[in-house]
Amino acid sequence: MDFENRWNRLADILVNYSTGTKKGDRVLITMMETDTFPLARAVHASAIQAGAVAHIEFQSLLFQRDLMLHGESNQLAPAHELQSKGMEWADVYIGLRGASNPHELSGIEEERVMAFRRELGKVSAKRNEQTRWVLIRVPNASFAQQAGMSTDEMMEFFFNATLLDWKEESQRYEEICKFMQSTERVRIVGKDTDLSFTTTGRRYVVDDGHINMPGGEVYTAPLDESAEGYISFDFPAVFAGQYVEGIKLRFSKGEVVEAHADRNESLLNQLICMDDGAKRIGEFGVGTNYGINRYCYDLLFDEKIGGTVHIALGRAYTQCGGTNQSAFHWDLIKDLRNEGALYLNEEKVIEAGQFLI
Repeated sequence: MDFENRWNRLADILVNYSTGTKKGDRVLITMMETDTFPLARAVHASAIQAGAVAHIEFQSLLFQRDLMLHGESNQLAPAHELQSKGMEWADVYIGLRGASNPHELSGIEEERVMAFRRELGKVSAKRNEQTRWVLIRVPNASFAQQAGMSTDEMMEFFFNATLLDWKEESQRYEEICKFMQSTERVRIVGKDTDLSFTTTGRRYVVDDGHINMPGGEVYTAPLDESAEGYISFDFPAVFAGQYVEGIKLRFSKGEVVEAHADRNESLLNQLICMDDGAKRIGEFGVGTNYGINRYCYDLLFDEKIGGTVHIALGRAYTQCGGTNQSAFHWDLIKDLRNEGALYLNEEKVIEAGQFLI
């Protein structure tokens, strides 16, 4: 594999396509874990070549573990101050998320993890509102193991999902988005699932590699009080290294009124009580990237799987017209490829994982 050439091609996409970096822009690059160095260097060079001022910061889940394990509550907010200031400084943010042990935060009290995430959520909200940003998960041997692949298989999977003709992909996603924007009522049906909500007045947004890389979703923010019904999820959800499996949720007047899980049900109920907005649906999206065809236990990939839908509990994206506020944003993926369908304004739009429009 010619990794250097592929990293350079990907860096060019992130800098010039995903974020539209231009001369004079201030670019903040987060290098999360040491495995991201080859891409970080390529992105840094590409940003400089575009005439931007580029700054790299290094972070690690191990540093976060230290803070959660040993820090006092009054240390959490100050620990994020520089990150928050960085979002104010930057015109462009490129987050290179390295893969790490998904169980790295195991053994830490759930209240400490949630307190940390609340503060980090404030930084994420500022990033969303004040910068042109893109996030990418950079694979390594740990990520390959998590996904049940060899390292070589994972790298091929990764580059096949990212080194695409994104202008062509964008046109396909825009056609889907145009249709979805013309509708107001959403209904998801499937195994142990019949969930409805409305999106009247909200904006559907295309993720065609400008927000996450790989891109591959069309999403919006449902009306806060509109969700009615129930939904189950076959794929496990991950929070702070803990798997929550067999999730079943029931909604009434927009809020979760019942929450069950086969594994880690107590954590699930703690999460939806994190704050007032955590019980509401902040996002609804459909996966459109058929180059991603298997579950990797990583949302930056999994929510893009072609033929799936997802909802996120918690914070809504303001660019969609969403108003639900929360420090929490947790995506849950519903697989419609084997069973189930998506209806918009009573018209069947997805069946057996394929778009019918």
